[in-house]
Amino acid sequence: MLTENHATATPPSPVTMAAPLYPIELTVNGTRHQFEIETWVTLLDLLRERMLLTGSKKGCDHGQCGACTVLSNGRRINACLALAVSQNGHEITTIEGLADGNQLHPLQQAFIDHDALQCGYCTPGQICSAVGLMREGEAHTTAGVRELMSGNVCRCGAYPQIVQAVSQVMGIAPAAQPEAPVRPTVVGTVLS
Repeated sequence: MLTENHATATPPSPVTMAAPLYPIELTVNGTRHQFEIETWVTLLDLLRERMLLTGSKKGCDHGQCGACTVLSNGRRINACLALAVSQNGHEITTIEGLADGNQLHPLQQAFIDHDALQCGYCTPGQICSAVGLMREGEAHTTAGVRELMSGNVCRCGAYPQIVQAVSQVMGIAPAAQPEAPVRPTVVGTVLS
């Protein structure tokens, strides 16, 4: 049986403990930085929220769209899936670190020249992925570029121009287009 005192008593407050912080050091776009972070902080959140490098985008937050692609020690990774503590000691390159002052990276210029963007949301991830692709040295044809860039989604559908831009910088000749068969045109009929 509850007495009046028990019914109105204030429950004890829970003990709150701060999450432990872990020191890490990253070289981001050529500059060394030190952080103390929780273990669950992703590299993407560290870059965007703590360093204010907002070029890399949070698209799906599941590693399926590539909008968050950055380079870690020269290799392309999905920053939304990489825990920042796992990148301790690494060199990270974001879209902000590709240009040399006012001189755009050749891929940045090629994207402009080939109109390889529309809304621009995926562009930083596309370009960082393409830089990683070039370093990997696995793509030797436009089909190879298309396949190895397939982890980066462009909802606007600028894929042909993206492949053209990347292929140009890599020195890959455009794939020969098969000629369409010439069909006679007869007014008033529908050809199947």
